[in-house]
Order: sequence, then C-alpha cells, then structure tokens
Amino acid sequence: MQWSDWYQKHKNRWWCLPLILPILLQPLAVLCNVYTELHGVRVVLFYMPPALMMALMLLYGWAALPGIAAALVIRYLPMRGEVDAIASVCHYLFTCIISWGGYRLFVPRRNAVSFGYMPLSAARLFWLVFCQATIFFVIYQGLIIFEFYSARASMLGEDPLQVSTLINYQSQLVSSLVGIPFFYFILRALRHPPFARHFISRMRMQFHAHSSQMEVVLWLLILLGLVSLMLLPLSDHSTIFNTNYTLTLMLPVMLWGAMRFGFLFIIPVWTLVLIILSHYYYRYLLPGDKYDVQMAITSSCYAVFSFTIYLMAEMTTHQRTIYEKVRNAAFIDPVVQMPNLRALTRDLNFYSSSTLCLLNFSELDLLGQNYGVLMRVSYKQQLANGLQRSLQNGESLYHLSNKELVLRLSGESGKTRVEELYQKIRSFRFLWDGRAMQLQVGMSYCYVRSPVSHHYLLLGELGTMADFSLSTNRPESLQVSGARHVQNVVKQKVYMMNRLQKALDDDGFQLMAQRVEGIRGDGFYEILLRMKNDDGSLVKPDHFLPIAHEFGLSSRIDSWVLESALEFISKHREALPGIRFSINLTLASVCRAHFATEVYELLQRYDVQAWQLMFEINESSASSNMALANQTIYQLRQLGCRIAIDGFGTGYASYVCLREMNVDMLKLDGSFIRNIASSSVDYQLVESICQLARMKKMQVVAEFIETQDVLNTVKSMGIDYMQGHLISHPRMLESLV
Repeated sequence: MQWSDWYQKHKNRWWCLPLILPILLQPLAVLCNVYTELHGVRVVLFYMPPALMMALMLLYGWAALPGIAAALVIRYLPMRGEVDAIASVCHYLFTCIISWGGYRLFVPRRNAVSFGYMPLSAARLFWLVFCQATIFFVIYQGLIIFEFYSARASMLGEDPLQVSTLINYQSQLVSSLVGIPFFYFILRALRHPPFARHFISRMRMQFHAHSSQMEVVLWLLILLGLVSLMLLPLSDHSTIFNTNYTLTLMLPVMLWGAMRFGFLFIIPVWTLVLIILSHYYYRYLLPGDKYDVQMAITSSCYAVFSFTIYLMAEMTTHQRTIYEKVRNAAFIDPVVQMPNLRALTRDLNFYSSSTLCLLNFSELDLLGQNYGVLMRVSYKQQLANGLQRSLQNGESLYHLSNKELVLRLSGESGKTRVEELYQKIRSFRFLWDGRAMQLQVGMSYCYVRSPVSHHYLLLGELGTMADFSLSTNRPESLQVSGARHVQNVVKQKVYMMNRLQKALDDDGFQLMAQRVEGIRGDGFYEILLRMKNDDGSLVKPDHFLPIAHEFGLSSRIDSWVLESALEFISKHREALPGIRFSINLTLASVCRAHFATEVYELLQRYDVQAWQLMFEINESSASSNMALANQTIYQLRQLGCRIAIDGFGTGYASYVCLREMNVDMLKLDGSFIRNIASSSVDYQLVESICQLARMKKMQVVAEFIETQDVLNTVKSMGIDYMQGHLISHPRMLESLV
C-alpha cells in the first residue's frame, strides 16, 4: 500500500515514468520503421521515433526531455559513437521543443491536447505534423552535410529535387500524423491503466447510434480482405487486385469506418494497417522501369489517404458530438435543469411499464411571485436532489409547469411505495433566505404500459386528481372507481369551455332584457346573458360563467355583451331614444387596468352617451380587490357612466364595501326582499341599508319582486327601483323595438 501511494505521488516526476517509458518504447518505434533504396539513395517509407518523442512531450512536457535523451543515447552510442549520439539527441530535442512549444503557445490548456477535438485541428496539423516533419527533415540533412551524421546515408542524393526526396518527406508527414495519437494513447494507458477502459468506453460512445456489431464485423472483414490481397506474393497468377490498385479501394472502406465508428477507433486501426502495408510494400509494388514512380504514388496515397481519413473521422465525430449535445439539451429544461416533458415521453415508451406520479405544489406560484423565479427553481432542484436517494436506477423526476412535477417509477410500484414517497415529499423542508419552508403537496398516480400515446390527456387527468389530493391529504389513484367522478367533472368543464369558445367565435350568445321600474316612473333595462344550445334552448349564466371565469374567458364575454348592447342602442336610437342599459361586469373586467379606456372607445365608435350605460359590479368581486375596483369605478364615473353594487348584503364585508366605495346605486340581494313582507328581521336589515345608502346619496334597487305584498312593502320603504317577475319578465333584446 505504501509503495502504491509512493508510485502515484512520484510517477510523473522526470526520473520516474518520463525517464523509463522512452527507453522501453524506443525499440517498438524502431520496429515500425521501414527503409529501402531507390537509385542508391536511402528512402524511408515509415519512421515512428519522432512521433513517439512528440507524444511524450504532449503527455509530460519538459519532464520528458531527460528520458528522450537517455533513450537516444542508449540506442545510438553503441552503434555510431559519441558524436553521432550527441547529434541525434540535439536533433530530436530541438525538433520536439520547437514543435511542442509552438503548439502549446496556441493551445495553452493542457487538457486541450485530446485528439479528435475539431477546433484544434489546424494548430495540431501545423505544429505537430507539418512543422515537426519539416524541421526534422531539414535538420537531418543539415547534420549530414556538416558530417555530424557521418555514418548515415543522405536522403537527398546528388539532386534534392527527385522522387526519393518527396517519398522521404511524405513518410515524415504520415508518421507524425498517425503516430503521435497512436503512441499518445499507449502512453496514457501505461501511465494510468484504467485509462484503457475509459478509452474503450469513449470509443464506443463515438460509434454511430445505429451502428451494430454486425456492421463492425463486416467492415473488418472487408478491410482484412483488401489487406490480404495486397500482401499475397506477386506471381504469374497475380491480378490487378494484388497490386497497389487495391490501395485505392481501401479509401472508401476507411471513410466508411471514419464516418460510422469515430476518430478513436479508426486512427489506431489505420495506423496498424499503414505499418503492415509499409513493411510489405514489395508484395504489391511491381518491379520495373517505373518502380520509383509507383513507390512515389503509393507514398502519396499513404499521405493523402491519412489526411483524408484523419479529417473525416474528426469532423464526423465532432458533428456527432454536437448533435448528441443538442439532442440531450432538448430533453432538459434550460431553466430548472431537470428532464422535461419530452424526456418523460421518451422514457415512458422506453420502459415496458411505469408508475406515473404527478405532484402539485399549489403554493409554489404564490411564493414565486413574492420571492422570484429563482426560489421556485431552487425548490424543485433541492426536492429532486432530496428524492434521488429514494429512487431506483432509471427512475427520475420531470419538470412540467410552474407548480407541477412528474415522478416516473419503474414497473407497477405498489401503493405502499407511492405513499412512502408522498410522506417523504410532505416532510421535505426547503431552506430559502435562512427560512425553512414546508409546502403542501397534492399527489396522484397511475400505472401505464408502453407504448404510451395518450400521456398528454393522462397528465391532465392526473392534475385534476392531484388537486383533489390537496383536500384529502393522501395520494389519489387515477385508476380507482372514485376517481371517475372527478374526471367526468373535468371533462364537462372542458366541454363547456369549448362551447364558450365557439359561442364567442360564432356569436352564439343571446341578450335578454328585464325592465327595472323606478318609483317615479323612470326606469332602465338590465341586460341578461344567455348561451344558445344546438336545439335552440337557452342556457342561463349560472351554468357557464363560473367555467368562463376559471378558464379566463369572462373578460371576453363582458366585452362581447358591452359591444352588442352599444350596437343595439346605436342601431335603434330613433325607435328607442334615451334607453338605458345596465350591464353586469365580472371580476376580470373590473380588475383590468384599461377597461375604462375600452369603454370610452366603444362609446365613441357607436356614438352612445355615457349616461345610457350603467355597470353592475358584484359585491364579492369588488371586495376581493378593493383598490383596482375603486380605480375602475372612478374612471367609469368620470366618463359619465353610473355604477351599481349588485347582490349587496351577501358578502362578508358588505358595510366595509358600502363605506369604502363611491357608487351610484345599491341592488339589494333577493334573499332579503323575498320575505320582507313577513319577516321583521329582513325588514329591519333592508331599512338599515336604505338609511346608509341615503346618507351616501345612493339609490336603492330591490330585486326579486314576485308578489304584490312585497311590492307594496318596498314602495312604503321608499326604495327607488324595483325589479322582478311581477314587474317584468326577461325578454329578447330585439323585442324592445
């Protein structure tokens, strides 16, 4: 154990692995070298030692220099003497320092050395391939000219501009291009053996997603077949496929591999193929008068094919990496950094069966409004981290909306596990700004099997059951008989919402009018809204206005009623001069900041006087947001419209509303008027309200006048206006003409 710790601590020191590895790997690099002669001039087809030295520099930096020098001295001192050995050391070190230094100048980050990284291709090809090969070749010839390499044959011959020079230079380029990453991977594995497993894992990740083992085997068999054809000894029975012609057929095969299997797989394979083909070049190069030309063409094919395969593998791998990043980003919510609905859809269809749990945090929206969006995001992230230990492999939490999360469990998880997770979520404490918060959670769940194509509808039903769970304080199953009633209610609401939308688009509403008679002989009409059925019957507002408010359509309905009423007044101004309408407003319109401006524009468009309009505001709507209601009332009264409080007396803050709001009229709720002739309590309540209204100079309207006794009692109390079936039944608006 102590030896292992010591080794891990000191293995990167110059006197440890950087000193040992060059000495051990130098013979391997030399075995890869291939030499021949053309017209008495030495020709190199493959030369790997410079690639090994550069790979050492990339891995260890300056610490690799002593090991490189030692390896060169050990090899050349016994063979060629001191001068030759010193010249070799200077030759290699100068080449490595210049090329490595230039590369590090443009790529200062050491972790950017990783091969296959497309943005660094230009710097890598220039400094590590072109510069290294050029500097090494030029210095080699210079040392021979000045007789430092007296024992070696020149690579130029009598005329530098000949075929042998081209072959030698191309061999340096090819060896540097494929040899540096080849030895770099070997060195990384020797320095840290687990890197080999990591390398294989990265190699598999670079494979195309749709590539199979059969495709890899087929590709290898084709490649081995082509190599075997080239390695067969030339004879009288040899064909064109036993010559360097087959080398051209190898390019599309290697490009196929580069595009399908990635950089980390194709470069080591191509390097091994080049080593084998260069060693047995005499098997596929036909001797003859143009032997030097054939060798030059073959060397050029090595170079061109290597650059093409290298760049193609790098580009396709880079594009595939970018595609995978974009694809993975599509499954993550960019704000919350959690799997989104698209990821849920993928996982539901990937796993054979799942338990789907929807979590509804009803208070999260309110807290987000008070503390900001970051609070809501942090809550979901902390909850996901807290639940991670309780989830099995493959299970996950998904982000849906502002206040909803979805939990996918593997298989048909039992009710017990769902309840355990529910209790864990309920007990979760969220720390924000030094405060511990515990939010109420509603949870619903169901079991599904792949393929799942109805998950959008399913999530909607789960959301309804999660709302129901907030009141029961337990997880609610979507697949029990009791849940069917809740689902039917939701379906009815959605059906009514669609009918409302269609009625708004197709003028599917009908306006009614009911006379409100004044005690002094004056009066006005209250506009009542009905919705048309397909069979011609009319639906009262009690059945559709609550749903319109829930789905945000009430404001549009108010605008439709107002515009239709003003259009009627404008159209029949001669037949009904001075007619006045009272129109009910919902909470959405009362709290809309620009509602008074819209009323003014409609009055101008239809040329209607403001005194012809009265707006009735429900007491509960007014008291729920007193500030906005007062602002809207003030603006409407400034236009000249009159304002009435409808249903007065039924709210919890009736007298507060009477004190705080400046309106023109109070409409007493029918529950006080119905029994006013027989109930002394109702009589006294109405009497007190009337006295307060007169103090504020408000007029009073009594609704629900159904009998003569009630009418006589109301008149005796001095109430200003009366409304009910005894006075007038609601009738079609067009019948007023």
